[in-house]
Amino acid sequence: MKIVVAYKWAANPQDAEVGPDGTVDWSRAKGAVSEYDPVAFELARQLADTCGGEVVGLTVGAASIDSPLARKAALSRGLDSLVMVADDALLGAGSTRLAAVLAGAIRAMGDVDVVIAGESSVDVGDRQVAMTLAGQLGWPGLNSVRSVALDGGEVVVEREVAGGVETLAVQGPVVLAATADAALPRVPGMKEILGAAKKPVQLVDLGSLDLPEAPAGLAPVATSRPDSGNRQGVMFDAADLPAAAAQLTAALRQSGVL
Repeated sequence: MKIVVAYKWAANPQDAEVGPDGTVDWSRAKGAVSEYDPVAFELARQLADTCGGEVVGLTVGAASIDSPLARKAALSRGLDSLVMVADDALLGAGSTRLAAVLAGAIRAMGDVDVVIAGESSVDVGDRQVAMTLAGQLGWPGLNSVRSVALDGGEVVVEREVAGGVETLAVQGPVVLAATADAALPRVPGMKEILGAAKKPVQLVDLGSLDLPEAPAGLAPVATSRPDSGNRQGVMFDAADLPAAAAQLTAALRQSGVL
């Protein structure tokens, strides 16, 4: 069984700076494996260990995603090998474009049985890539996945649904988006970090992939900040609690809250 972990090398929001007008400056933010993806690495490794499968990491993005640090950070988390599509043509690419490139890379690999991804990316957080990827491949796509196992020739998936948990048996290739608490990610030790340097890495040329025409770009036309409301800062003397409660109720009614 070949299991692919589709992950993102993304800017760490903890390093971003937010201006007074609400704009976010990412220029000083350092790259890291997206916060939600280590769960996908762990689920893939556990599944592979039960069936003797292979775990391949896959990431796409600008040329900056290919660095010694980025390679070790991924390969030390239980991967057997790594495939990268690193091209500045993908700088700032949206979810649809990234999903299309991931799909092209997966088709080029061949014989992929399962793709596992985190439920979201830490930088954009639109939760679209995994299910768009499934659509690009023409495979079933399941989100909110909390466990995955192999039963005979079927992949058995537990996923969270409204009011409970659904268990599904899937035949054929499938794309899964894991919840943030689906597994406890391992913390790479020195042995895993040193061993990562010996694992194979394949750089795939963007131009060699069979891709649909890039979608038209999206240009923001306006932005706005949430209305914080008119805060009056009224203070009530709590020495007399019944009186303070009455004053608070009267003020809330006057403002239209009650």
